[in-house]
Amino acid sequence: MAGMEWIVPFAVMLPFMLVVLLVAGGRRATADAQAHRLAAVERRLGLIMDHLGVREPEPEAPGPVLQELLAGNKIQAIKEYRKATGAGLKEAKDAVELLARQRGLG
Repeated sequence: MAGMEWIVPFAVMLPFMLVVLLVAGGRRATADAQAHRLAAVERRLGLIMDHLGVREPEPEAPGPVLQELLAGNKIQAIKEYRKATGAGLKEAKDAVELLARQRGLG
């Protein structure tokens, strides 16, 4: 049976690969479900805040952020915000865009 030596390693690896794929698929589904639940909670919180007339506090604007924003350098303003606050990219982008809207810059 020359040329058949690949069958044994393949037969051993196939069940292992199937288990890995099933576990990875389950984790992705869990992450998707968590993201969906978080979005629903955020939506409900937004409705409650609107109903109560509560506004989200303005983000603090470090000096360099405002300077870059006033100069029209939105990307640099986001970088400065991240550097000053340690915020993630999405949080910094949202904060800078909110600052721009509040000041009529964007």
